[in-house]
Amino acid sequence: MQGTFEDGVVRVGGDARQRFYDARGYGRPLSGNRIELAPVEAAHLLFRGDLEAVVAGDDELDFRAFLVATDAALAFVVYKDLRDRGFYLSPAREGWVDDPEGIDFAVHPRGSGPEEGDVAYRIRVVGERESIPAASLGDVTLAVVDEEGELTYLETGRPGAAGDAGDGESNARYDPPSALDAALLADRAVVWDPPDDLHDRGFYGQRLHGRTAESGPLQLSLVEAAYLARRGALDLAEPRVVERGRDVEGERFDRRLRAYAALRAAGSVPKSGFKFGADFRTYDEFTTVDEMDHSTRLIRVVSPDHTFLPRDLSLDVRLAGGVRKRMVFALTDVNEGIDWLSVARLTP
Repeated sequence: MQGTFEDGVVRVGGDARQRFYDARGYGRPLSGNRIELAPVEAAHLLFRGDLEAVVAGDDELDFRAFLVATDAALAFVVYKDLRDRGFYLSPAREGWVDDPEGIDFAVHPRGSGPEEGDVAYRIRVVGERESIPAASLGDVTLAVVDEEGELTYLETGRPGAAGDAGDGESNARYDPPSALDAALLADRAVVWDPPDDLHDRGFYGQRLHGRTAESGPLQLSLVEAAYLARRGALDLAEPRVVERGRDVEGERFDRRLRAYAALRAAGSVPKSGFKFGADFRTYDEFTTVDEMDHSTRLIRVVSPDHTFLPRDLSLDVRLAGGVRKRMVFALTDVNEGIDWLSVARLTP
């Protein structure tokens, strides 16, 4: 059986509908028993030997020649892998699947095919060196094909600021006192005589005298200090702290402060994520410092127009998974809102 390649699709006649579409979910039906296939589907059928050749003009193309002619190697690697895993999948073309923008395949749940229209995964195929706009993620799964043809699936989503903690109402709320005696240093602030609850229940700062100290001054990050100054908890003016923050890290400080405030408002406690190469780690279930569980997420603050390289995404996600945390990016504009983007490895 042969197909004919024209207008960007391969058309196959004979009993193609029964053999390929009805029985195995390839392509989409035309009149009679004819079907049309996307190039990657035709390549898979050529690979399997279900098609002998594809005719393009005066040429008869076998699998190797057709794959080169259509430059479909990356898509073929992903298509074959998902087929081998037992999925039917439809190429994302206008009229073939609903909402095809931004994806290459709509993967149907196991046991389901294109006729049902259900979608388990929206797949975008990328090479390891492609740049990926952060704003284009959130409802797609990236199928990253590295230079050796190995596959990594990265699932992206759009959680809220509270993540798995819901609206944060189950977490203890702490209102700090006012006008605490504080000093602004080069890249931090110190509260000289804080109430114990500022650290123990509010989880602000770290003891200046060390982790084992149960009392004494607290050192605050500039983000913490600016947030507390805004609430009147320190005898420092917020503009002064913010100015120092901008001196230390430029405009990133404003975006980090917005993300920090949003996380606090959602009931999470953000702490430094430096040890994990992130801006914050977050604690979502707590009453006091002594009763806190492990942190649940790593937060990296980026601008809304940020672009990722798959290698960097893979590194962040691998590190987060290795310490049992979820990787979340805060797409933060200085003067507008925050879009939260979660990324995790996926095994379909």
